[in-house]
Amino acid sequence: MKPILALVGRPNVGKSTLFNRIVGERKAIVEDIPGITRDRLYHDADWNGRDFIIVDTGGIDFQNKDGHIESRVYQQVMLAIEEADVIVMVTDGKTGLTDEDQRAAAILKRSGKPVVLAVNKIDHFDMLDHYEFYHLGLGEPIPISSLHGMNIGDLLDEVCRCFPPGDHGEDDSDTVKIALIGRPNVGKSSLCNRLLGEERTIVSDIPGTTRDAIDSILEKDDKTYLLIDTAGMRKRGKISETTERYSIIRSLRSIDRCDIVLMLLDAVDGVTEQDKKIAGYAHEAGKGMLIVVNKWDAIAKDDKTMKKFEEDIREEMAFLQYAPIVYISALTGQRVDRIFHWVDYIAQQQSMRIPTSRLNEVFGEALRLNPPPTDKGRRLKLYYGTQVGIKPPKFAIYVNDPELVHFSYERYLVNQLRQNFGFEGCPLWFLVRQNNEKTD
Repeated sequence: MKPILALVGRPNVGKSTLFNRIVGERKAIVEDIPGITRDRLYHDADWNGRDFIIVDTGGIDFQNKDGHIESRVYQQVMLAIEEADVIVMVTDGKTGLTDEDQRAAAILKRSGKPVVLAVNKIDHFDMLDHYEFYHLGLGEPIPISSLHGMNIGDLLDEVCRCFPPGDHGEDDSDTVKIALIGRPNVGKSSLCNRLLGEERTIVSDIPGTTRDAIDSILEKDDKTYLLIDTAGMRKRGKISETTERYSIIRSLRSIDRCDIVLMLLDAVDGVTEQDKKIAGYAHEAGKGMLIVVNKWDAIAKDDKTMKKFEEDIREEMAFLQYAPIVYISALTGQRVDRIFHWVDYIAQQQSMRIPTSRLNEVFGEALRLNPPPTDKGRRLKLYYGTQVGIKPPKFAIYVNDPELVHFSYERYLVNQLRQNFGFEGCPLWFLVRQNNEKTD
């Protein structure tokens, strides 16, 4: 499971620049289908083989009228701190140590989390430039320049030393791990209780690694499932819209640990930007996906309601065309029994392996039906393809020049695979590689 790194500090110290610097060189290999919301505050990252999730936060601003932290900013930052395994406090070496830095440091020390102190905007790494930051009591300050990428490696080395040990335990491949994800108040806990409450045999309740979450093992029809509920995504009381955006952080761990996600939508609210962010992460993580529209009993319906709702989902979440949709009521139990049917089917689909000979028959036919276009007089040549992984299904295709593989043609090949083999409910990953044995 990936640990979480949170960047915290007052405004304008360079947190977002550092965030972009750490994730900027990473290239995703998932299918780049339009529709995934990109303006998010979290991203996958890695350093020296250690994968983690990095989260940017709003600046802690003490400069309002009464001298106190603005409530909504404080809530969002505290949520990020609560979920993080390691915190990087970012300060400004040009401005120097401020009272706001000291107050922010006090908050971080009370959290009990490992904190790495970064002094940003340092052009010349002279001890005198950042010596005063020792007064924060957060250990040795690490001078960096996010803008120029200087000393970022030393910072990440220290971050990785503070991460908890990686999970090297054995995985039970016979157990299908299911995460219930979605915005606060869409019915995740109600659905989890409904799924567990019918014909259940609970072997154990395991305190989840995610705070406020409980893993429940369920045996049903001679099959074993692990339900990962992201309960407690929102604390009691009114939560601001800005803080609501950070509720996704609580879903990240659960998504990383699961095989299949149940992406819950609220039938009353429809698809929101937050829904797209949460679903987008699960898609890019390569997880199996079932879209679950909850509270279907709470809306007025006619013979066109379901069709219209599906059209809206497909339009708003264009990157999830492969995901089945089920309409339920966790409150009444309406259609809840269909969920395990879909979970079993998606588990089979995402574990399917295609023989190389059959795969290349499909690719060959696809090339004959729709030859790739030329680019500056050069035409793409696809020599062969092979499946290199499952969960999600991964395919390596060997070509004369990877630069000639246009996104639209890659999507065409993906569609051909789906038409011939299904792969319903799971994304497909393509790795485009150059065939060095054959050239133009």
